Amino acid sequence: MKKMLSLATMAILAISVLAGCGGSGDSSTGSGTAGGSFNSAKEITVISREASSGTRGAFDELMGLIEKSGNSEVNKLFSEAVIASSTDEVPAKVEVDKYAIGYTSIGAVNDSVKALKVDGVEATEENVKNGTYKVSRPFIIASKGEVSGIAADFIQYATSTQGQEIVKSLGFVTIDGAKEYTAPSTALSGKLTLSGSTSTEKVIEKLREEYVKLNPGVSIEVTYNGSGAGIKDAQEGKSQLALSSRELKDEEKAALTPTVFANDGIAVIVNKDNTTTEMTTDQIKKIFTGETRTWDKV
Repeated sequence: MKKMLSLATMAILAISVLAGCGGSGDSSTGSGTAGGSFNSAKEITVISREASSGTRGAFDELMGLIEKSGNSEVNKLFSEAVIASSTDEVPAKVEVDKYAIGYTSIGAVNDSVKALKVDGVEATEENVKNGTYKVSRPFIIASKGEVSGIAADFIQYATSTQGQEIVKSLGFVTIDGAKEYTAPSTALSGKLTLSGSTSTEKVIEKLREEYVKLNPGVSIEVTYNGSGAGIKDAQEGKSQLALSSRELKDEEKAALTPTVFANDGIAVIVNKDNTTTEMTTDQIKKIFTGETRTWDKV
């Protein structure tokens, strides 16, 4: 009996030790937002976009990640950054990684992540509109040469009062000077092709849907392959119009005519468990270049 009691006592002690080992670890390790406190000593997961992304192009320029080296430019993005291939992929990755930071269109921010104040200013439509939130960029439709026919009419619709109502309803920032759109007296027919920025997808899809209702003889085909790819497609005549979520470069303006149809802020986002609520532009730059590697050094 004594032997059995001794064995039982040893078993209980072993279980207690194992439980103690499990409980003494960092409760905030692992991905996701379930349980545990935020451990600021953890390494930062940097999430960026692919090189052809207009959002990345605008973000890198605004945050000073692009530096001149002689006659060329060098991108200083942290070499171990995780690359997301679409607008919605960034918040999806940040949502499941407690120590991640990324950036995305204000229109793509949802309740699953937290947008930080940048230089003391909230990332809101109103602050983009009044110019106080500086991390912003235009949404552009660009055409090669003089635009006419369906292409010209679609641009007119996108920049009209009806088009701007759609822009506003989706959380993007409207342009000034919009005029009411009226469908041509002679019905249009044919196909319009566009390609470019994934950030513009939500607003372009809604513009396309409503435009075709007014012009049922028109079909619109859109390829969302990134701003850089869309600009190249338009330059080479592979699509009639390019969609860009960044300003066109000087050499691109030499070949294409840009029209701004909306504006957008780029929100810097973190996991909801992150205790950080705001950063300066300099702090963000140091994270995205890899100079700052842990949250307690921010």
